[in-house]
Amino acid sequence: MCGRYASTRSPQELARLFQVTDWQPEETLEPSWNVAPTDRVYAVLERADRDGDDEGRVRRELRALRWGLVPSWAKDPGAGARMINARVETVHEKPAYRRAFAKRRCLLPADGFYEWERVEDEATGKPRKRPYFIHPADGGPMAMAGLYEYWRDPDVRDDDDPAAWLATCTIITTDATDATGRVHPRMPLALSPDDHAAWLDPGHHDTAALRALLARPAGGLLDARPVSPAVNNVRNNGPHLLDPAD
Repeated sequence: MCGRYASTRSPQELARLFQVTDWQPEETLEPSWNVAPTDRVYAVLERADRDGDDEGRVRRELRALRWGLVPSWAKDPGAGARMINARVETVHEKPAYRRAFAKRRCLLPADGFYEWERVEDEATGKPRKRPYFIHPADGGPMAMAGLYEYWRDPDVRDDDDPAAWLATCTIITTDATDATGRVHPRMPLALSPDDHAAWLDPGHHDTAALRALLARPAGGLLDARPVSPAVNNVRNNGPHLLDPAD
């Protein structure tokens, strides 16, 4: 699974890296070295205009969504905290994800992610979890494949009220490769830049072709290094979390 990651790039840099045409300054997020479930996170997605002079034009947007997907049919948003990850093997058929897989796909930019390895504490002999930061060896961004969804709050009467809609997302995971495999059996599925357009295209509904894009993680070596257990606490944040552990 992927339960924590780092996202510190500015919206201006992400817009350049992912060829974004639309982003709202009021959705600017603070850099985070300890992104946790239910946090708001950046997502790159494409939507087609439905009215006005630009009807039919597809816009690539940078949006701030809540991490933890809430299906449109959910009775309340509480389910989102349990749906931070979707397995690539079943994401196209699970009721919670299949509509989003067909219509609402996104990329979730990250500097890297954290995983925990179970080890024996030398002092006590008891098992403990050692955190690792796993990231592209070249220092570039990861584009984690994701899905997004809108949930309508029934307690808000007006559809035009921003409070009526909750936008959420999930990260697609796959079998671990590279350095990740020795730490944890699963990892986020990062897409190659060559596949970004096809994955984001809101008019692309061919399930088989979309699944083919997720056949393997993007090429490139990953680096894994042990970091401070301070990352275990979601209240801790800052660049010191990426410092190599003693």
